[in-house]
Order: sequence, then structure tokens, then C-alpha cells
Amino acid sequence: MKKEDIRHVAIAGNIGAGKTTLTTHLAKHFGWEPQYEDVENNPYLYDFYQEMKRWSFNLQVYFLNSRFKQIVDIQQGDKVVIQDRTIYEDAYIFAPNLHEMGLMSARDFENYFSLFKNVSSLIKAPDLLIYLKGSLPKLVQNIQKRGREYEENLRLDYLKRLNEKYESWISNYKAGNLLVINIDDLDFDENPEQLGEIINKVNAELFGLF
Repeated sequence: MKKEDIRHVAIAGNIGAGKTTLTTHLAKHFGWEPQYEDVENNPYLYDFYQEMKRWSFNLQVYFLNSRFKQIVDIQQGDKVVIQDRTIYEDAYIFAPNLHEMGLMSARDFENYFSLFKNVSSLIKAPDLLIYLKGSLPKLVQNIQKRGREYEENLRLDYLKRLNEKYESWISNYKAGNLLVINIDDLDFDENPEQLGEIINKVNAELFGLF
């Protein structure tokens, strides 16, 4: 890829994988514009964690709309944007998982997924997808470390199911360039050397410099 062709880098990974942290570091290093998950202004997230079955469909439609708008803005803009979480994760991981757990009805899931297919046909995949792969103990450690109130009720079996869906999705991902980073032995927020290694890998994927 030529440098001028790069528009969209995205970071995927389970809850607690370090997406936001890495987004911040890479945006700063490369001079990219970061786009984060709209956690603070999300009108459904807290209610969802309190009563998943009631709010699952609302939450997923909110995320779909929010991320679709982000991607349209990216494709129409002239900046390189790095995105914290992708539109695909909602459709292939979170929504199916909620449906399988009995927390989203078949009617709502089919409606949601049909909407996703229509929306995704109008957008391009990221120029590079970075997947942060982590084991359950590492994810739990990171979640506890950041201490978000609405994540206190997360169950291990919920995280485990998400991890399995992530692995399945990534193993079949063919939409574009993919870089997988195992986070289990990494602390790239505290260790500049480890962050440097990740930056080198991103450079290699995008520009073939290393």
C-alpha cells in the first residue's frame, strides 16, 4: 500500500484487550486521528449491563448506527483514522452471542443482521485490522485494573463465549490486511520497547518498511 492510500486502521478485540490504549498510542505515533467507542454518551450501555435481555437490540442498533457514521466519515474524509473497535465485531460476535444466550430474540437478531448486511454493503473494510488476542485471565486482569462500574457484573462465561467468537471470526477474516497481536505477555502501555515492536509490525503491514 502507498502511504497516501491509507485511510482507515481499526483495532479489534474482546472487552479488556487494550483497544483504546493502543488506539491512543498509535494515533500519537503516526499522527492519525483516533476514533473511540462512544462509551460515555451511549444511552443504552449502563441499562444493558443491568438488564441485558431488555436492552440488547437497542444497544446493538445504536452501535451499528454509530460505527456506520464513523466509517462513512472516514471514507469521505482526507485524514487517516484509527478506530477503536469495528462494525464487524457487533455483527459477528456480540449480537450472535446475545442471541445464543437467549438475550436477544430471533426476530430482533434477524432484523439486526439484515440491517448490518445492508449497511456493510456500502462500506469498505479497513486498510489494516489489528486484532488483540488475549486469554481470559489477561482480559479479567485488564478489566479489573481499569475499574469501569458497568463492567463489574461481567461474567467469565460471557467473556469466554466472546473470545470463542472472536477466534472464529478472525480465523475466517478475508476482508483485508490483518495483524494479530497476542497481548498475554505484553503491557504496551507501560513498556515502550513492547510498544515499539507493535509499531514496527504495523509499519511492516502498511508500508513494508521492516
